[in-house]
Amino acid sequence: MSLHFTRLSPALGAIVTGIDLAQPLDSARQQALSAALLQHQVLFFRNQDLSPQQQRDFAAWFGDLHIHPLYPKIADTPQIMVLDTALNDLRDNAIWHTDVTFIDTPPLGSVLVARQLPEYGGDTLWASGTAAYAALSPRLQQLLDGLTATHDFTKSFPLERFGHTPEALARYEETRRSTPPVSHPVIRTHPVSGDKALFVSDGFTTRINELPPEESDALLAFLFAHFAKPEFSVRWRWQPGDIAFWDNRVTQHYAVDDYRPAHRIMHRATILGDKPF
Repeated sequence: MSLHFTRLSPALGAIVTGIDLAQPLDSARQQALSAALLQHQVLFFRNQDLSPQQQRDFAAWFGDLHIHPLYPKIADTPQIMVLDTALNDLRDNAIWHTDVTFIDTPPLGSVLVARQLPEYGGDTLWASGTAAYAALSPRLQQLLDGLTATHDFTKSFPLERFGHTPEALARYEETRRSTPPVSHPVIRTHPVSGDKALFVSDGFTTRINELPPEESDALLAFLFAHFAKPEFSVRWRWQPGDIAFWDNRVTQHYAVDDYRPAHRIMHRATILGDKPF
């Protein structure tokens, strides 16, 4: 069966059929999925059945995998991060963010598997940074092209929520020592397509370095709101067996926290990328 892609919105998103991700990938399909990821930015797969090890192996076709410093992991597969509402306060996911931009080489992408879902609610939205950039005026694009911004993990991972036990506090302090704030361009160039994308997020971006605080705050508030416009986004209603694979270099996402006290479990494999430019 050949791969087929059904586009979901003008900005981004496509459903992929004709592939069983539990089966070993070959180079032809890996290349086809890579090309589709460039075109659609987020790919969705229905009716899949992957073990954590198979999820890891699929993601590893696209690069080395990241191990998150704070979130729980699968014991024998630490490359698989566990997003479980029974284990962690996941409010940091209910905000527009790009994953792990608080390191020098933010992820290329992520593979998210739905393990346990609420009866309703718990959708995830993705937004396109290339569409958001293209919609800005040429004058504002010109201004932003020369700016850099600080990204800091503590903005979404505050001490009061992630240091509540001695073990958690020790892990948090080690993460803070080993992961100081970093700077990235406000406008990122995709390393493969060459497209420009807005690369700041409410999740981790704290300031624009070249501007005084008042101007930085005002401009970031505008850019966060601009990125979140519905015309740049796609909304996914999860079903059992769903998988999402997105290009983290040019997208943001928002996990809607509207299902409590229902229980939701997601597993994420995160593919390391390169230094933004």
